[in-house]
Amino acid sequence: MNKIIPEDIERLEELEELILELQALSDSGAIIVVEGKKDAESLRFLGVKGEIRLSTQQPLLEFTEALQRSGKEIILLTDWDKKGGMSMHKIIQYLLAYGIMPNTRIRAKIRALVKKRIKDVESFNNYITKMRYEIHGITEF
Repeated sequence: MNKIIPEDIERLEELEELILELQALSDSGAIIVVEGKKDAESLRFLGVKGEIRLSTQQPLLEFTEALQRSGKEIILLTDWDKKGGMSMHKIIQYLLAYGIMPNTRIRAKIRALVKKRIKDVESFNNYITKMRYEIHGITEF
């Protein structure tokens, strides 16, 4: 087991707050956009119950048109690798044409907190579970 440092405890607390925020936004009707099924499964494992849409199931232009028609808040949670960044920028570009600026703040905060430890949403639940275990000795909150 790794040595626990105060920065890890603080990092986990901040990530837990972001998960709670994602849950609340999702519960209030926001649409969370991820790239693939495993990303959605990871968020479900972390307690996100609302609408999650996969950006890879149709052409991005059609996908963003559907997002725009929903009239709901859009939260982009693409992976923080090169492909995820490119996908995010394309979706933003298309949504801006409709006058919609999606929420990218949560993605940016998660990315900054996990740094190079993980690179995708798919790994997020395992990362959180591991941190919970290492710090608190439990896997669920």
